[in-house]
Amino acid sequence: MKCRHCGAPLSLVFLDLGTAPPANSLVSEEGLHRPETLYPLRLLSCQSCWLVQTEDYAGREELFSREYVYFSSYSTTWLAHARDFARLAITRFHLSIQSFVVEIGSNDGYLLRFFQEAGIPCLGIEPTASTAGAARALGLEVVERFFGQELAEGLSAEGRRADLVIANNVLAHVPDINDFVAGVAKLLKPNGVVSFEFQHLLSMVEGGQFDTAYHEHYSYLSFLSAQRILQKNGLHVFDVDELPTHGGSLRVFARRADGGVRPESSRVALLREKELEAGVATSRFHLGFQERAERIRDDLLLFLIDAKRRGQRVAGYGAAAKGITCVNFAGIRRDLLPYVVDRNPAKQGKYLPGSRIPIVGEECLFADRPDLIVILAWNLREEVMRQLRDACRWGAKFVTAVPRLELWSGSGS
Repeated sequence: MKCRHCGAPLSLVFLDLGTAPPANSLVSEEGLHRPETLYPLRLLSCQSCWLVQTEDYAGREELFSREYVYFSSYSTTWLAHARDFARLAITRFHLSIQSFVVEIGSNDGYLLRFFQEAGIPCLGIEPTASTAGAARALGLEVVERFFGQELAEGLSAEGRRADLVIANNVLAHVPDINDFVAGVAKLLKPNGVVSFEFQHLLSMVEGGQFDTAYHEHYSYLSFLSAQRILQKNGLHVFDVDELPTHGGSLRVFARRADGGVRPESSRVALLREKELEAGVATSRFHLGFQERAERIRDDLLLFLIDAKRRGQRVAGYGAAAKGITCVNFAGIRRDLLPYVVDRNPAKQGKYLPGSRIPIVGEECLFADRPDLIVILAWNLREEVMRQLRDACRWGAKFVTAVPRLELWSGSGS
């Protein structure tokens, strides 16, 4: 395999999680009687540009199908994050009713709704029919296609170039990252800007977040690798923010390399220096992550085995991709985790791929009154604990496994 950005041959293994099904390919009742397709889930590091990437086996059409089940709006934390970003962008970039905003990977309209409410013309680009339909129900215009240079050229020819392009948690999800970024550059107006958000590789390593590896995440980006990819494809980075979302993310602002000049924030140089000091551009940084992932896996598995022996009732919360990666890597099945709760009706009544643990609504949890609630979507721990605060009345404890096994009471400790 060669690097999807620079084409260098890949040999340095960053993480090997064995085999797994696509994380969002939930199993229906009928599907329980059919076999599943498993693919190797292995991440390799490029020793030329230091981009970490999956070894590809599944195509994007399979991973992002018409029945895609991830809907952003079911997380109140994520909705608040989107609202705050919209307010920031409108103010900082002086957006008005004369502006045009395009979001790539617009999902169910969780973000564009706030630009729409402000009267700013906007367009969503979203390849999955399920989420695109939800966005259209909000009155948003959506182009139901995968994004790249071809689509960017078509929109530009129609006079629909953007003052602001948004790509939240999308850059890591594209198999041809060069085509995607070059397309963004073509879609921008001469003085337009783009905002990329993606999980920070440095946070992933420092936080032991092995469960954020799944087939939909083709790339795992440091600031150094992201800046290089953007620069090679016609974009110049002028600012960056470190965010707490998804266990540690970056928000990178860029402009067209041939466009208007914007002053470069001191945060750009500071973050580059931070990553260089951490050794992100060395083999040392990319080795040793496997051992940490296995230690977290083993601690969770032993904890659940002990809980079973003690006769404690256990439930999971959050049928998120990271939880599915963790459950499958640990070999957890129904005997240790009888069910997983999720608020998304599109997931309820289905089963986690691989483990085939049933997904249920919150009413099942309150009827069962488990002793332990394992929060698989650990990045939303505080939100989940607020939603389930009544569980503390029967003495339930919350459990997270990443970055280490911890028990939490309703008071948060």
